[in-house]
Amino acid sequence: MAKVLVIEDEEGMRDILKTYLEKNNFDAFFAEDGNTGIDMFKNNSFDIVLLDVMLPDMSGWNVLKTIRESSKIPVMMITARSEEYDRLLGFELGADDYVVKPFSPREVVARIKAILSRSKWAESDNLISFSGITIDTDSRVVKVDGKKIDLTPKEFDLLSLLAQNMGKALSREKCLNVVWGYEFFGDLRTVDTHIKQLREKLGDKRDIIKTVWGYGYKLGGD
Repeated sequence: MAKVLVIEDEEGMRDILKTYLEKNNFDAFFAEDGNTGIDMFKNNSFDIVLLDVMLPDMSGWNVLKTIRESSKIPVMMITARSEEYDRLLGFELGADDYVVKPFSPREVVARIKAILSRSKWAESDNLISFSGITIDTDSRVVKVDGKKIDLTPKEFDLLSLLAQNMGKALSREKCLNVVWGYEFFGDLRTVDTHIKQLREKLGDKRDIIKTVWGYGYKLGGD
């Protein structure tokens, strides 16, 4: 039984999530504020965290930063804010997913199941090298001209997927289904956001990621 930590200050939302999580055989634990959530996280073992951005004592972003200092556990942000800046910030800090209120609790459960069961294709022991870029999918390290660059888990998975399909155009839907592991319910711009961040981090190598207009992206080629 997978253990889920929900950090959410709205009692009604906690009750709804509790009902659906337990109905789907998850072992759910709840914290009403950021500090309590951090303490629970540090003193217990969980499989995934559902984290509200707007908490009474601290920002959910700060909670996420604390979690990422010691763990790569999947974190799904839950928020009423849908602006691009918020999505960018969440992904930059290492969030694995982002759902905006109001949402279907069935959708949240489906996303959790997919995150926990997605393929481990990105964790093989392959070493992929091209154009001065090296991807070690075993240690999950990316180097550009020998210098390590820091990527979020989803940025790494997306770059690895493109590299494993060098020269092949991949649709946004394909990227979502493989990297995020579920039939995406929301905005396809999630992929665009991650591609933008990848290009920035690749620096002089940014043009290696090609846009296939009206379709998706590919690595290398014309």
